[in-house]
Amino acid sequence: MSTEVKNYLVTGGAGFIGSHLVDSLLGEGNNVIVIDNYDDFYSKDLKLKNLSSALTFDTFQLVEGDIRDRNLLNDIFGNNHIDVVVHLAAKAGVRPSIKDPEGYYDVNINGTLNILEAMKAYDIKKMIFASSSSVYGNNEKVPFSESDSVDFPISPYAATKKSGELLCHTYHHLYDFKINCLRFFTVYGPRQRPDLAINKFSKRIMNGDPIQMFGDGTTKRDYTYIDDIVQGIKLAMENLNGFEIYNLGESRTIMLKELINLLENEMGKKAKIEKLPLQPGDVEQTYADISKARELLKYDPQFEIEEGIKNFVEWAKNG
Repeated sequence: MSTEVKNYLVTGGAGFIGSHLVDSLLGEGNNVIVIDNYDDFYSKDLKLKNLSSALTFDTFQLVEGDIRDRNLLNDIFGNNHIDVVVHLAAKAGVRPSIKDPEGYYDVNINGTLNILEAMKAYDIKKMIFASSSSVYGNNEKVPFSESDSVDFPISPYAATKKSGELLCHTYHHLYDFKINCLRFFTVYGPRQRPDLAINKFSKRIMNGDPIQMFGDGTTKRDYTYIDDIVQGIKLAMENLNGFEIYNLGESRTIMLKELINLLENEMGKKAKIEKLPLQPGDVEQTYADISKARELLKYDPQFEIEEGIKNFVEWAKNG
C-alpha cells in the first residue's frame, strides 16, 4: 500500500462498506471527505454510529447531501483537492428495486453521471465504482468471470449497476479516466445493513422470532467478509491504470440452509424457519472467479465464512 498521504472522496461513506473503508484510509493518515444523504432505507442513527470513529479525525470531513445535487458536487469538487473518488453511493438491494425502479434509476444512474461530470469539470481522472455480482443474473457458467456476458440482468438494481459500468467505460474512452469497477459478492461483517440476510437472521434468532427462508434453502451465495472487501478496494485504488472490471469475492459458495446452520451453531440457538417461495429478482447462486483480481491486484481474501460469522455474531451480540 502507498505511504503517500492522499485525498479521497467517498460517496455513500456512512454506509456499511464505506465506513469501514473510511476508517482504514484515515488510519493510514489520509484525508477523507464523505458525502452521504442518509437514505431512509435504514436509520440515520446507524450510519452516524458507523462514522463514530471517523468523526474524531481532523482529516475527516462529512457532507450531508445527495449525489443528484449538482450544485453541491460543484462545491465539493471546487473547494477540495481530490486524488481519487470512491463511488459507493447507491440505492441498494434487489427486491426493493422491483418496487421502486424509478428511484433506483435516478440515484444509481443519474447520480453516477453527475459524479463523472463533476470529475470531468474539475479534471479528476481516478475513480473506483462499486458494482455488484447481481449483474451476472442467472449466469449458468460458474464461477462467474469478468469476461462473461452480463447482458441479462433480472432486477432493476442489477440493470443500474451494469449501466454504471457502461458509463464509467464511456468516460474512460472519451476523457482517459482511470476507473476500476468492482463487482462485490454478498458482503457481510460488523455494521452490515439491517436488511441483509446474516444481520436480519441473527437478530431474529436472538429474539426467538421466525426467519423467512425463500425457496428450499439450496440457493447459494459467495459471502465476502468486509475486511477482504476493504483490502480489495484499496488494492484497486493503488492500481488505477485504465478501465478494468474486477470480481471481489471469497470464491467459495455456501447454501442458504448451511448459512442458517452456521448462525445457529455460533449463537447456540435454533432458528424458527418460515418457508416461502423464491423471490422475483433473486439469483440462484453467486460464485466469483477472482483469478483476475488475484493476478493484477494481488487480492488475497483471508476470511473463511466460519470465522466471518463468528466475528459478526460477536459484534451483533455486543452492538
